Amino acid sequence: MKLLKVLALLLGAFALAQLAGCAATGPGSASAASAANVIPVAPDDTDVRRRARIRLELAANYYQQRLYGPALEELREALKTDPNYADAFGLLGLLYMDLDDRPKADQSFQRALQLAPTDAELNNNYGWFLCQTGRESDSLAYFDRALADRLYATPARPLHNAGVCLRRMGDLPRALAYLQRSFQIDAGNAVAMFHLAEINLEQGELERANFYAQRLLTLYEANAQTLWLALRVQRARGERDGEASLAAQLRRRFPASDEARRLAEGRFGG
Repeated sequence: MKLLKVLALLLGAFALAQLAGCAATGPGSASAASAANVIPVAPDDTDVRRRARIRLELAANYYQQRLYGPALEELREALKTDPNYADAFGLLGLLYMDLDDRPKADQSFQRALQLAPTDAELNNNYGWFLCQTGRESDSLAYFDRALADRLYATPARPLHNAGVCLRRMGDLPRALAYLQRSFQIDAGNAVAMFHLAEINLEQGELERANFYAQRLLTLYEANAQTLWLALRVQRARGERDGEASLAAQLRRRFPASDEARRLAEGRFGG
């Protein structure tokens, strides 16, 4: 397993940031993973690569703790040791993305892909970066490149990322297709379920919307976003008892949230 296949969920994999941590406590979360324990020593590693990998492991641990300064220093040392280390450039891209330094993030991701153009995780991460920075149409090719790797362990991620980007572009039929494929591969995928529920709600497919919204609440600890989604589905279905129960939970558990404010103001549009 490669380093960035663990770290990508900190990105996440989107998209999980959009759900305010919906999947952070669920299956597949990388927040508790120790990068040092998941980076195997390749049998053909050179001494230079081994030394650079040690620096990368340290950087990954700092990055997981959001200690960006020490992480950046370790990455610089890793690349000083091995200037052609694609994974180090990939993590550097994630770090600069978190710091909202778009030019340096873009440069880092592109250098990583120059060194490892077919790496599925690098393609997925760069695709998400492009989607997050207003280049949704450009991002799709990178998600498809990630999916072209038949050995890629987590194809549900580029599938749901592509679905999210297509939804932003207003291409709902293709968004649904990608999101449904993601859900078919990983029936616990919080990102796919959230967006499938929202799109089906918007399209009036209320039973489908209810299926995904309820599954989210069953599999993951509720947050303001998922409660608000389920509440709006119940309201659209005319299930007043269910709506009232979810409204009470939202007010009690997340009284300062934007969703609770929209509930108080009677704004149920989204």
